[in-house]
Amino acid sequence: MFGGSTDIGIDLGTANILVYVKGKGIVLNEPSVVAVEKAGNRILAVGTEARDMLGRTPQGIIAVRPLKEGVIANYTITQKMLEYIINKVAGKSFFFKPRVMTCIPVHITSVEKRAVLEATIQAGVSKTYLIEEPLAAALGAGLDIMVPSGKMVVDIGGGTTDIGILSLGGVVDSDSVRIGGDKFDESIVRYVKKEYNILIGDTTGETIKKTIGNVYPGAEIKTMEVRGRDGINGLPATVKVTSEDVRKALEEPLETLLGKIRSLLEKCPPELSADIVDNGIYLTGGGALLGGFAKVLEEETGIRVFVADNPLDCVAFGTGKALDNLDKLRPGTVYSNAMF
Repeated sequence: MFGGSTDIGIDLGTANILVYVKGKGIVLNEPSVVAVEKAGNRILAVGTEARDMLGRTPQGIIAVRPLKEGVIANYTITQKMLEYIINKVAGKSFFFKPRVMTCIPVHITSVEKRAVLEATIQAGVSKTYLIEEPLAAALGAGLDIMVPSGKMVVDIGGGTTDIGILSLGGVVDSDSVRIGGDKFDESIVRYVKKEYNILIGDTTGETIKKTIGNVYPGAEIKTMEVRGRDGINGLPATVKVTSEDVRKALEEPLETLLGKIRSLLEKCPPELSADIVDNGIYLTGGGALLGGFAKVLEEETGIRVFVADNPLDCVAFGTGKALDNLDKLRPGTVYSNAMF
């Protein structure tokens, strides 16, 4: 634990929660899963330990994901999870309460913003702020967004993909689509069921995506054995799945995602379009690591595409940088509890 007053940045993701502490870096990186005792809503485990309980808990205990598609789906459990995490990284103190910056998807409603703020306040902090994900991702990726030059960031998280065009310390234009790593996993699960009549879980779908997934046509075809349940006789079964299967499974969600990126580029002012052609498009978030996606996006737009260093950590680092640069960010870019 880290005693005393401190600044904390939280990447409150659908799939993972990352916590950045000033002067310490990322001190926590855990799945966004909570194991709760039904009787008193008492938290039994958070993160990896809770994720390992998914689908395996006895009666009286549930393992849940309290965030869905980038926003709070279960307020009470989210608040308890945040309280647990903040106490774990900052310690309990009546005198020294941390300032917290939490990232949010773009275009979420005022009600959803207020839910995140209130959950963080209830967890016991002195001041709480919200920042939109593309801005945090750009800061965390080391992009200089304070200058009058357009930068484009595509942050592909677990529940949402947030696309932002940034300049002069703020978001010029943005869009969000509720497609991310979770939707990719679900698409793979459906495809395996449809093509092979084998039932697998989302965790297996994610393993397939990470191990052999490549969405670029003509890429080297890789194969892996997958275990699941036969859809006809209900018995355990094994099937070989290829990277071509993954490409076909992800065609629909990726086309939607590419359409959103194209649409934002088409609306972009000419001066900023020229800047983006010069500067390129930056990918952050776990989805940036999807094999072949950067190449597909480059061919689709005709613009160079860069995968940020440590794309999974960009948003968390960016929340911390935002707290250090509150005075430099464009007014209205960062939200606080005083605004609601």
